[in-house]
Amino acid sequence: MDGRQEMRKVPRGTVVTLSLDPTVGGEQRGIRPCVIVSDPDVTGEQRYPLVAVVPLSRTPGEGALYPRLEPGESGIRSVSFALADQVRSVDKRRIRGIGRRIAPAEMEAIDAGLCLFLGLEAGNGDTE
Repeated sequence: MDGRQEMRKVPRGTVVTLSLDPTVGGEQRGIRPCVIVSDPDVTGEQRYPLVAVVPLSRTPGEGALYPRLEPGESGIRSVSFALADQVRSVDKRRIRGIGRRIAPAEMEAIDAGLCLFLGLEAGNGDTE
């Protein structure tokens, strides 16, 4: 599948299967589910070959950086944990399959984890 053809306007919160290899160190690797966290109005353009994703793992994590996701309509097959601390941009050609969207509350939890990890808390204008 050519990810560039398939990924025109896939909404945030959509579960995709993609190849994360090659990796370095403790990065998640292999073919695994991820959640798209980038803005589809930006990444849907052909000239933007990247999407931002958060990998999923079945290994439990603790705290806001690792929100729990339930199996169901999204295509997630077992209880999983979003790894907000491993957010990354990937070329759309890495995408092997497109599922459905996670629940709105689960997307809000991922967004909260991303804000924490990236220092984007509301009203936080600190640059130090």
